[in-house]
Amino acid sequence: MQITTYEELRAQLDFYAEDSFREFTMRGIPSERPFFGVRIPQVRKIAGQIPQEKIVEFLDFKPVAFEEVLIRGMLICRLPYSEMLKYFDSQVEYIDDWATCDTFCPGLKKIIKKHRAEFLDEKVEPLLKSGEEFAIRVGLIILKSSYLDADYLGLIFDRVESLKNVDKYYVKMAIAWLLSECFVKFPEETLGFLKATKLPAWTFNKTVSKICDSFRVESETKKYLKTLRKS
Repeated sequence: MQITTYEELRAQLDFYAEDSFREFTMRGIPSERPFFGVRIPQVRKIAGQIPQEKIVEFLDFKPVAFEEVLIRGMLICRLPYSEMLKYFDSQVEYIDDWATCDTFCPGLKKIIKKHRAEFLDEKVEPLLKSGEEFAIRVGLIILKSSYLDADYLGLIFDRVESLKNVDKYYVKMAIAWLLSECFVKFPEETLGFLKATKLPAWTFNKTVSKICDSFRVESETKKYLKTLRKS
């Protein structure tokens, strides 16, 4: 089945809506948007039913519900790089919760693969400097999903350090998540950063906790990291 109009899209969301799941989602995702209550795998299936040639037409509609923002991001991630750039900023403006952020950002990885330096300069860096909680988080999660390699590790540490005084919950959580992934891939380098960083106690300790939650880190290493916690 193909979805060719926005009315059909909303009808599909309404058909798969679950009252109990909507209530559950609203408890875990603090957004002011309304929720249909559709599970993410089904949201992806619905987005996949929109033909490629209809994507731009759908992007002209203003999303209202949480799931509509999710689908808009999924559609943007199906566009070629130059087309994606036209809609990237507006999608960031629609993101007002961790879930729409964390669903959208990984989907960009393949699109920006051949344009990482350009995309970093033109889009990611301005987000990190924006002062806006979820814009910064978008930037950090893009770093985690698309730039976590040896070429950009030093830059990641520099940007994290530059954000150390941003006292916004979803920024601090993104930093902890990003650094925990850095530690899994680059334990020695990340440990060196953790020993030198001026991150405040809350963010530092949350980073240690996230690293210790990972099954990819040895128990002895976890024991040592716990000794580094700040009071």
